[in-house]
Amino acid sequence: MKIVITYNKPGKNALEDELDILDEVALVSACLKELGHEVIKLPMTLNLEKAFLFLKNEKPDLIFNLVESLQNYGAIVFFPPALFDILQIPYTGNPTVPMFFTAGKTITKQALFNAGLPVTASYKPSEVADLPNGKYILKPLWEEGSLGLDEASVFEITGLDNINLNSFANDLYFIEPYIDGREFNVSLLAINSEPVVLAVAEILFVDYPSDKPKVLGYRAKWNEESFEFKNTVRTYDLGKNGNQIHKLLSDISLKC
Repeated sequence: MKIVITYNKPGKNALEDELDILDEVALVSACLKELGHEVIKLPMTLNLEKAFLFLKNEKPDLIFNLVESLQNYGAIVFFPPALFDILQIPYTGNPTVPMFFTAGKTITKQALFNAGLPVTASYKPSEVADLPNGKYILKPLWEEGSLGLDEASVFEITGLDNINLNSFANDLYFIEPYIDGREFNVSLLAINSEPVVLAVAEILFVDYPSDKPKVLGYRAKWNEESFEFKNTVRTYDLGKNGNQIHKLLSDISLKC
């Protein structure tokens, strides 16, 4: 088969989180070639007309979609699958509508809440003055993973201070209660069109000071020289009651 690998083209001054896509492309390309497929790479930007004409001319049998953002904007991650739908070219990954809904964190949370799943409350930055005392975390609304997230995103309302979040737009950021607990990663893989839960991992925050927020932020994921990177350790040993924890998280993930 002729397979086009689509991916987000890193910018000129791209940081580690953007450049990581090139390693993914190289790995996927090598595997597809080993399986005997013809592979063409298509870096995508906001110039969708260029991608449209390229794909229309190449007429691939399949698109292996690795696009995570366009010019580092996660809010429009659904543009590529929408383009593929128009061209009627089959592609890997989620179709347009799920990509749109899961790109927006509060949209996803509302859908999960409507389905009876446990989620925290969400607030707009403009509502910060009305929040009760407690710890909160400010998150980018549309960006995936750790982008724009670190321990500075955590703040506490005590009733004695005036928190000003005027520089954070309601349509780009949101607020959640900060929960100081354990952090787990749950991965699911579609096998024969059914979701299968893989081994559940826990992130351990090793030697973190008691007053340091436990946030798996940008430094923890991408800055290999940072304290956060070196001291956030993944383990598959969930400790006491590990089987019950695995079942609970698996059940919730499958419902999602």
